[in-house]
Amino acid sequence: MTEMPTGPSLDRTDLATVTYLPGAGPAADASPLDAAPALGGTTVTTDEAAVVESARRVLEGRVETAGSGIEKVDEPDFDTFDDRPLIPAWMKSAEGWAMYSGVFYRARVRGYRRWVRRQRTDRGHVAQFRRGRRRVHDWVRGFEGIQLQAIAHQAHIAAAEARSAARTARFTPGLMKNKKQVAQREADRTQTVAMQAIAEHKKLRGNRRRAYSLRLGAAYGPPAAAIAAGFVQAGWIGATAGSLATFAGGAVAGRHPITEETDWSADWRSLGDGDAMTAPMLDKCFQAAKVIAADESLAIIQMPMLDARGAWSTIVDLPPGIPVKKAMRSHAELASAFGVEEAQLTISRNKSKGARAGRLELYVSKELPFTGDVDPGPLLALEAAANFWGRIEIGPDVRGLPISISVVERSGLIGGEPGAGKSASGNTILLAAALDPRVILWLADGKGGGDLEPFEPLCDRYEGSADPEAFDAMLDEAILDMKHRYALLKKLGKRKVTEELANKYPELRQKLLWVDELMLYTTDDDFGKKITKKLRNLVSRGRAAGIITFCATQKPGSDVVDTSLRDLLSIRWALRCTTPEASDTILGKGAAASGYSAKSIEPEMRGAGLLWAEGTNPTLVRADYYSDDQVKELLERAYDLRAKAGTLPEGPKSLADKLRDQGDDDAQVLAVLVDVFTAYDQEAKADDENAAVDWLPGTELLDALKAAGVDITPEKLARLVVREADEKKKRTWEGSASALNGYPLTAVLRAAQTKYGLTA
Repeated sequence: MTEMPTGPSLDRTDLATVTYLPGAGPAADASPLDAAPALGGTTVTTDEAAVVESARRVLEGRVETAGSGIEKVDEPDFDTFDDRPLIPAWMKSAEGWAMYSGVFYRARVRGYRRWVRRQRTDRGHVAQFRRGRRRVHDWVRGFEGIQLQAIAHQAHIAAAEARSAARTARFTPGLMKNKKQVAQREADRTQTVAMQAIAEHKKLRGNRRRAYSLRLGAAYGPPAAAIAAGFVQAGWIGATAGSLATFAGGAVAGRHPITEETDWSADWRSLGDGDAMTAPMLDKCFQAAKVIAADESLAIIQMPMLDARGAWSTIVDLPPGIPVKKAMRSHAELASAFGVEEAQLTISRNKSKGARAGRLELYVSKELPFTGDVDPGPLLALEAAANFWGRIEIGPDVRGLPISISVVERSGLIGGEPGAGKSASGNTILLAAALDPRVILWLADGKGGGDLEPFEPLCDRYEGSADPEAFDAMLDEAILDMKHRYALLKKLGKRKVTEELANKYPELRQKLLWVDELMLYTTDDDFGKKITKKLRNLVSRGRAAGIITFCATQKPGSDVVDTSLRDLLSIRWALRCTTPEASDTILGKGAAASGYSAKSIEPEMRGAGLLWAEGTNPTLVRADYYSDDQVKELLERAYDLRAKAGTLPEGPKSLADKLRDQGDDDAQVLAVLVDVFTAYDQEAKADDENAAVDWLPGTELLDALKAAGVDITPEKLARLVVREADEKKKRTWEGSASALNGYPLTAVLRAAQTKYGLTA
C-alpha cells in the first residue's frame, strides 16, 4: 500500500513505501525488546527484527528526540492528501504494462469478432449501405409518379369521352336539331375537360422532371464529385478513398434498419391506417363484410390507384352469381373494413363500355368529403344570361367533378332534415332560372321567412305569407295558363314546348313553379287536399307545356305529399336525413336497402345530398354555395337582364288584361265590355266620388264593341252575357225618352268567371 507523507519532509519528496507484515502488533512499552519470533516457521535475523521494531514505533508515534538536540518529528496525519494521484507503484512496472496491453488486445479481438458476426445481419455495414442506397433512391424518385399516373389516367378517360362525344355529334343527323345541338355542346364540354386534363398532365410531368433532376443532383452529385476528385488528385488510391467515403455515407444513411411492426400490423391494416389499397386488402375487406366467401376473391379490372386528391379508386368484378346490389347493401360493413367513414366510401355501378351486372367501382376519399372550403359558384363568373333550357350546374361530386342536370320537361323534389341546406341547395336552380330572362318565376314560400323574398321583384306571382288559400288561387291560375298553352300548341300543330317555340311565342316561355315547405300547404285542413290534387294535375300535364315544378320540404312522407304526387316528381335530391326511412321517402322505397341512404351523410357535410336526376344511381353531390351578398349581386344582374329583355313582371293585371291574354274572341268581347264599364265609372266619379256605374244600355255597349273592331250581333251578345230575369228589366238612360234594354256589370263579371274562371 502506498501512502502520502503528512508532515513536512526535509530531504525526500517521493512516495514512501511501508510494508505491513502479517502477525505484527504494537509493542507494549518503549523498552528494548527481544528479537521477534520467526514468522511462518522461518527464522528472522537480528537486523530484520530491528527494522520491524522501528516501523512499529513510527506507526505508534513513540519516536522521541535524542538528547543531542534533534527536533521532534510531528505526528503524521494520514487523512490529508495533496494533488498527486493514488497510483499503485506496480502499474509502472513491466508487469503493469503487460497487463494493460493484454486487456487492450483482448478487447480489440472481441470487438473484431462482434463486427464479423454483425456483417451477416441486417446491421452490417454492407446491409446499412444497401438500406441507405434504397432510401436515397426512393427519395430521388419521390411521389410525383403516383400523381402523374393518376392524372394520366384521367386524361386518357377524358380524351376517350371527348372522342366519343365528338363522334356522336358528328354522326347525329342535322334534321334532329335538338339532339344535334345537345351533342355538340356535350362534345365541346368534353373536349374542354380533356384539354385541361392533358395540359395538367404536361405541367405535372414537367414539374416531376425538374424535381427529379434536383434531387438526383443533390443525392448523387457529391459522391461522384468525391470519387472524381480523388482520382484526379491521387489516382486509383484517391478514387478508392472517395468510394470508401461514399460507402460510409450510405452506411450512415441506412444505419437504422427498417423494422415491421409485427405486433399488430400483421393482423389487420386498412386504408384508414395509411396503407395502400391492394388486391389482397380488397379480398380481405369484402370477405370481412360478408360480401364474398372466405375462399372467393375479386377480379381486378382496374388496378387501385391514387388520384390527385389522394383518394383511392378501383374497378372490380364480383365472383359469379353475386350482384352489385349485395355489395351496395353492405356499404357500412365495407366502410368499417376499409377503416373509413361511410361517407368516404362510394360504391357505384360501373357505367363504362362493357359493364356487367357484377362489376362495381370503388372510390375511397382520403378525408371526409365536402367539409373543406367551398369554391365560388359558376354563376358568379357568368357574364351573359343563363340558359335554363340547357344543363344547370349543381355542384361537385366526391371526385370534384361538376355535376349538371337538365330540368326541361322535368319536375323535382328536395328534402332533408332542418338545417341540412335545402335553401342553399335550391338557390342553384332558382338563380339559374332568374338569370335567364325568358323564364317566368312563380314562387310560394310556405315557410313564411325571407329565403325567397329577394326573388320577389322578379316574380310574376309570389306568395310569401304562407297562406294556403292564396296558394290555391295561384294554382288555379297556373292550371288555366297550362290550358291556354295547350290550346296554342294545338293551333300551331305542336306536341310540346321547345326552345324555338318559346323564343317565338312569349306565351310559351318556361315557367318555374317553386314551392318551399310544401308541408304547410298540403296538410292544411281546408285546402290541403285541393292543393295536392291541383299540384298533381300540374306536374303530370304541365311538363310538355313548359311548366316546371319543384317542391321542397323536410320529410315528404305520405302524410305530407301524397304518393301519387311524389312519384311524379322525377328529380329527387335527398339531403341529410335522420333515418333511412326518411331517405327512402325522397329517393324512393328500397333506395336505402340498395346502399343509397342520406342517413350516412355526416352533419359536417352541409349542402351535400344524394341527387337522383339522370342514370340508374344516385350521386353524392354538394350544391354550390352562394352567400347572401352573392345572391343579391346575382339578382341585381338578373333584374338588369330582364329589364333589357322587357320581361320584368308588370304587376297585378286588370280583369280586361287577363281576358285579353286568353286569346279568345269571346274573351275579347268581355274585355271591351269591362273597359267600357270602367270608363263610364271613372267619368261618373270625376263629378261625384260616391257615384258608381253598374248598368249600361245595350246600344252603348254595341257601339263600343264596333268602335273596338269587334263585330257582334245583339243576339250573340245576349247569349254570351246571360242575364237573370230581374236583370232584363229596362231602365232609363240619359238622353233617351224611353226605357232601354241593357246589361248590368254583375252579369259581365259573372260571364268572365263562369267561362274563364277570372275575377276582378
